Amino acid sequence: MSRRLRIDVFFDFICPWCLIGKRQLEHAQVQFRSRHPDVQITTMWHGVQLLPQIPVQGEPFADFYRKRLGNADAVTMRQAQVQQAAAAVGLNIDLSNIATMPNTADAHRLMARVSEQGNEVQRDILLERLFAAYFQKGEDLGCRTTLLAIARSCGIDPDVVADCLTGDASPFEGFPGGTGGVPSFQFDRRMTVVGAQPAQALLGAMNEALKERERERQPA
Repeated sequence: MSRRLRIDVFFDFICPWCLIGKRQLEHAQVQFRSRHPDVQITTMWHGVQLLPQIPVQGEPFADFYRKRLGNADAVTMRQAQVQQAAAAVGLNIDLSNIATMPNTADAHRLMARVSEQGNEVQRDILLERLFAAYFQKGEDLGCRTTLLAIARSCGIDPDVVADCLTGDASPFEGFPGGTGGVPSFQFDRRMTVVGAQPAQALLGAMNEALKERERERQPA
């Protein structure tokens, strides 16, 4: 019988640490599969809307962070920290290109709809494309037209997802019992790692969750 490992990831598209954490998880999975080729990994992505109070049209990105961090120098320091961490995992995050801090409710509804349809390839392509749209192209993830164009570029029929894009900033109801902190990684619902931790930390949690599952399956 093949062994299994379930990974639940809680994230928001506007959090750069979630994209960095995604890369760290991918690195950890490569190492895990090389050591446990018989283990089937299932990864579930759960959207968490961090800022439901953002208006439907979004807010100016620069103004949002100045208010959040206090002054321009603090913003510069934080952005340098993010870009350094991103570069360490092979990512090019262009924060200077982002004009709008969007309301992500519809982006999460789009992701949830595609996930419900059960096509993991399209889901994974869409997830990567939405992150790239925001952090590399500066696209507005709160814009219905933009989201439909992104869906189309991922091979998704816009007519199948158009009704889930409400365009009214109504809050996204995420996974029941989800977490408020992102990124958050749950391994077999036994081990939880919060934050964009190094790949080795995620790998360690994966190994420990697998061991715990196997201990539970052993006869008393």
